[in-house]
Amino acid sequence: MPFFKPDRFFTRVTSIDPVRDIAEAGFSQVFLDLDNTLLTRDTHEVPDDIRAWLRRLSEAGVGACIVTNNWHHGAHEWAERLGLPIVSHAVKPLPFAYCAALRKTGAARKETLCIGDQLITDVWGAHGSRMQVFMVKPLVEADLKHTLMLRHVEKLFMRDAYPER
Repeated sequence: MPFFKPDRFFTRVTSIDPVRDIAEAGFSQVFLDLDNTLLTRDTHEVPDDIRAWLRRLSEAGVGACIVTNNWHHGAHEWAERLGLPIVSHAVKPLPFAYCAALRKTGAARKETLCIGDQLITDVWGAHGSRMQVFMVKPLVEADLKHTLMLRHVEKLFMRDAYPER
């Protein structure tokens, strides 16, 4: 797997089919980024279609855990509302949080898929932890200043990548 390239690229997390793209591909666990993957950065809400997608993921027999660099209390509130375990303060792309999430969920590395919206944190972090990763476009353009700077670097690596759906 190329370290600087997602295994697959989608327009939105809901474009990923929980059965075909995840369960039938051999994944029993998904580690999900929170901000701008599940939770909109501008309104700080999880859209209804993403909540429905999380239900379909569970119905497909796939577990989910939030792995986020977010350290605010709101991240834990959202994890609780969604009924998902969380590893916050992740310091992605470093591997520590991925290892903590594997321990927390009891998941096997080879059966775990990571999903996130950033190349430098989510893709590099997952590949550095020897896991596959699907990248999605951010839910909204609004982002933190340091994330916007990383997005410029991301564009250099991603100029040939096109979302599958």
